[in-house]
Amino acid sequence: MVRGRARVGGVDKVFRNLLLGLDSLGVRYAVNVPFDRLRDDDNVAVLGRGRYALRGYNRANRIVAGIGLMTHPSEWPTLCEDYPVVRYLQHSAWTSAIYEPYFGDRCGVWAVGIDTEAWKPARAVRDIDILVYDKLLWDRPAYEARLLQPLLGSLQARKLRLAIVRYGQYTERTYRALLARAKAMIFLSAHESQGLAYQECLSSGVPVLAWDQGWWLDPNRVEWGMPKVAATSVPYFDARCGETFEGIEEFELKLSDFLARLRGGAYDPRGFVVENLTLEARAQAFIDVLRAHTA
Repeated sequence: MVRGRARVGGVDKVFRNLLLGLDSLGVRYAVNVPFDRLRDDDNVAVLGRGRYALRGYNRANRIVAGIGLMTHPSEWPTLCEDYPVVRYLQHSAWTSAIYEPYFGDRCGVWAVGIDTEAWKPARAVRDIDILVYDKLLWDRPAYEARLLQPLLGSLQARKLRLAIVRYGQYTERTYRALLARAKAMIFLSAHESQGLAYQECLSSGVPVLAWDQGWWLDPNRVEWGMPKVAATSVPYFDARCGETFEGIEEFELKLSDFLARLRGGAYDPRGFVVENLTLEARAQAFIDVLRAHTA
């Protein structure tokens, strides 16, 4: 049983991709079954946003929950006492660590799969040297001045053909079309719990140079009592995927290395995704969590 309300954005895509993976495995499931119709032996998973997702739940069936039920565990510290939640999932180790002081050993890590058929290398003219993915959310004016503009200036000085895509201002079709034309992508995001957009890029065979400054920058972190939390923008990434840089000070050197290796065919980003993040593999991992904790 999977209960959750789809929404536009990351949580919706997590839900969709999990179901695609279950379909591919031939696993039977039901979505949003009324709680009073659950059987005693049903495995229950709750992926959603907000307390509404569990409102009225009065069954003894143990629950695997997570990803988007809350923004921070301090918003619902009694979740595992209010309901029989035996596992609370986050997409990566650094985000799971935020929940551990509240939910202890109930915390777990699970990444959703990428649709490698929808996101695959295209037979198209690669007329974009660098696609810049702009996801600068917090303190944007400052980061535009000290990161984005100098970075774009450096790329333009090298006479590279550029395109820019900004988070929240494109359609999936537009992004797929840009990736079909791009030789590489620069990913500008302070941090990601999983990072579906850059993983779709990798699956499309496009290597990534990622800004990875190393810390959680959500301005609410001080109010939540966690002012310094280590974070990453590319939680699933290795040498096949591309390169990272910490700040604009090292960007030029890392860009030169990245472009040289790109020309030499050193990267295999799709190979990384196929090995680690397919729909089927990650759906099976989800099933394994359910069986281990709700049986």
